Amino acid sequence: MTTIEPTPEGLWYRPAARPAGAAFLLLHEAPGVTDNIRRRCARLAALGHIAFAPHLHGTDRYLAGPEAQAAVAAWQADPLAMRRRVGDCVDILVRGSGLPPGRVIILGYCFGGLAAIEFARGGGAVAAIASFHGLLQTIRPAEAGAMRTPLLVCTGGRDPLVPPAEVGRFHAEMAAAQADWRMIVYGDAYHSFTNEDAASFGNPGMRYHPLADGHAWDEAMALAAQSLR
Repeated sequence: MTTIEPTPEGLWYRPAARPAGAAFLLLHEAPGVTDNIRRRCARLAALGHIAFAPHLHGTDRYLAGPEAQAAVAAWQADPLAMRRRVGDCVDILVRGSGLPPGRVIILGYCFGGLAAIEFARGGGAVAAIASFHGLLQTIRPAEAGAMRTPLLVCTGGRDPLVPPAEVGRFHAEMAAAQADWRMIVYGDAYHSFTNEDAASFGNPGMRYHPLADGHAWDEAMALAAQSLR
């Protein structure tokens, strides 16, 4: 049975059996550690992995509406602080799992996807990073040669928060940075396409897309397996 351990820093999910040799850092959506993130952590633990979902905002309290938007805006205004925050979370995971950064995979969702990408932009070094419907815009683009970790970006073709022009700018940024990256655009998917609770948000731009969700997960697991060889 999976062990769930709440701590001030975040939630730990540990497999019942001996860990499979990888540790996953799950970066949450704008409000905090949602049920979507908890389900992902439980799924990874069932596969034998250690999973850690940190409280990126520094609180376990669920932020709603304008408060969540303000918290995300503050991070966007200081990308270097966001990168340091994710780096600190990697350090916590390394200490708590006993595994080196080379055995760590980062999975980021929505705001957490942006945080994961910012960590990659800043040269953060782990085995692999995947962003799901993460925001792409930044005020500090990656410098040439700075990115050291393979990056997977999964986005929705109908995502109103990540319009085609922003996708194009991201392409140009990654090319200039000479990054090891790939992007998958799910043409009929909206924002929050991995979250089966998206319909409850009351936002027509946020919709669950089970096919895109399943494919994006499989792609992330394939990247993890490839990077951990």
